[in-house]
Amino acid sequence: MTVAEAEDEYLKAVRLGQKECAVLQGKGQNPFPVVLDQILGDGVSEGAQNVGTLEIPIERIVGVKSAGRISAFSAGFFPLLDCESEFAMKWMTLCRAHQGDEGIRDPIICYEYLGNFYVQEGNKRLSVLKYYGAIRIPSVVYRIVPPMSDNPEIRAYYEFLDFFKYTRLYDALYTHPGCYIQLLALTNLPKDREWTEEERRRFRAYFQYFREAFDALGGRSLHIRAEEALLLWLQVHPFTDLGTLSGAQLKKTLGELWENVVAMDLPDLVVRTEAAGGSAEAEAVGGMETEAAGPAAKQSLFGRLWRPGHVNVAFVHQRTVETSPWTCAHDVGRKHLEDALGNAVTVRSYFGADTAAQAEALLEQAVADGAEVIFTTTPQLVAPSLKVSIRYPKVRFLNCSIHMPYSTVRTYYSRIYEGKFITGAIAGAMADNNRIGYVGSYPIFGVPASINAFALGAQLTNPRAQIELKWSCMPGNPTQEFIRDGIRVISNRDTPAEDKLHTEYGTYYIDGSGEFIPLGSPCWIWGKFYENVIRAILSGTWDDIHGQAVNDWWGMSSGVIDVKLADDLPEGIKNLALYLRSGIKNGTIDPFRRKIVAQGGVVKNDGIRTLGAEDLLHMDWLCENIHGAIPAYDELLPISKPTVRLLGIYRDTIPADDVT
Repeated sequence: MTVAEAEDEYLKAVRLGQKECAVLQGKGQNPFPVVLDQILGDGVSEGAQNVGTLEIPIERIVGVKSAGRISAFSAGFFPLLDCESEFAMKWMTLCRAHQGDEGIRDPIICYEYLGNFYVQEGNKRLSVLKYYGAIRIPSVVYRIVPPMSDNPEIRAYYEFLDFFKYTRLYDALYTHPGCYIQLLALTNLPKDREWTEEERRRFRAYFQYFREAFDALGGRSLHIRAEEALLLWLQVHPFTDLGTLSGAQLKKTLGELWENVVAMDLPDLVVRTEAAGGSAEAEAVGGMETEAAGPAAKQSLFGRLWRPGHVNVAFVHQRTVETSPWTCAHDVGRKHLEDALGNAVTVRSYFGADTAAQAEALLEQAVADGAEVIFTTTPQLVAPSLKVSIRYPKVRFLNCSIHMPYSTVRTYYSRIYEGKFITGAIAGAMADNNRIGYVGSYPIFGVPASINAFALGAQLTNPRAQIELKWSCMPGNPTQEFIRDGIRVISNRDTPAEDKLHTEYGTYYIDGSGEFIPLGSPCWIWGKFYENVIRAILSGTWDDIHGQAVNDWWGMSSGVIDVKLADDLPEGIKNLALYLRSGIKNGTIDPFRRKIVAQGGVVKNDGIRTLGAEDLLHMDWLCENIHGAIPAYDELLPISKPTVRLLGIYRDTIPADDVT
């Protein structure tokens, strides 16, 4: 390369830098590299760890260690100084070396903080290599480790440190806990030994290949990273496909998932707390109003003009009606749907989706049989539902779970805590020794809210009521333990369907002879949900919200849950329960709109505000009148762990060794 050619390249690089600065300034953003010392303060780097010399991703270099001459570069390390400056001359010399036989060999020196890099020495080398499109650059790396905290980004970084011990790779950077665990599980790469150079090379190559497809589809305009989209893609496709798919094939597979990728980019999930088309509010988790409300309204108007006269509906179940009360309850809902809508629906049921392969085959069969709406009735079926949903974008898929981030598979569940509040009030009134036993199911989204609602209900009728909490997902027999401890009022699992009360369900009283006397139980009425969904489709009011994850979380006002009361419940207590039910249905009573004190004396609500969907779904604390704790993952029975891995309130922190 001649001097004149090097000068021409420098001027091109300067124009890129000037353009970048103008764009950033127009957005009100800093046009120059950020300064680590200004972020952390001077002297913080004194305890930095020398990680060694590594090939680091250039795109992960976001700033400089100290201020120095930061105005010489744009934020992206393109040069800005005059062509006659000493800086420019050195840049052009490096340019000629890079294009010649000598090359740029000396590593730069960087400080790493939270997975990003800040240059201490070698800015011009970095600038030249970035201008020529280099992906990686050798660097001596000094690491600054922040103190551990509850901040999700810090927790994710500590997981990265474990990941780095085995991989020595900086290519994938996650800011949410659990992602590195998922990555290792989904790629089947080693998590208990140092990777071989071949494993590092293959991961880098595959990931870069995916990143190029992600960028080509518009990924750079999103706020999520390519590595986050990769986790979604790997739920549908094996990691090894990245070594066999052509570029066009890879973009096609990612394009099929793109609606779900876009949903990941949004800050919040939409949690609809009532039926579509009714008086419902759609609440975005995080407290933000959903931006989908406007487009949804337009779609509904369009839908009213194109009403289908008939809908083919399919139900896919893990178990059979004979072997599972849960399946039986949903099948009762299916019968309700058929009775309510008659010839307007054709309904087929499929059973035995016990493995992912079986589930996928049954879903494919349902589509082949003409299904336009498919309900999968357990959380374990969400992954197969996602996989099949991207193949058939015109089919509506709904999975019975909560808080899933997919836009092509809606989730649905019920706010069972509303019924628990009422049965808690019954229990408080019936507990003559002020002690009540409560059998928790799993530490999953919404369950702590149910436990706390029950405790608050008991407190309403008996300020001295104390709740003894045990879990069915842990070793032992909670009911027998309660009986041995002299507890005579117990809340157990809820009635799966609107049926007569059975002693194994709901809240019951143990009399002097040891007989179990039912008192009342929340119950699911799935048929109301299924009827509402299909009626909305038939009437054209179903809101097809694209590019956003929607979770239906309906309560008593929609009719999907109720409280079954014992026939011989004392009249005064029965009247109180009916009053509470009426108030919850019409919105005048909110179980959590009161002063609430948690274990340890922490005030969780001052009594003025109500708790939103995020507060309730992610509740990880217990009221002060509850004796017991939320179990850790390693305390659970093996049979309980898959459910908690899917829906657990701490699913992002499950140890890698337990992820299969």
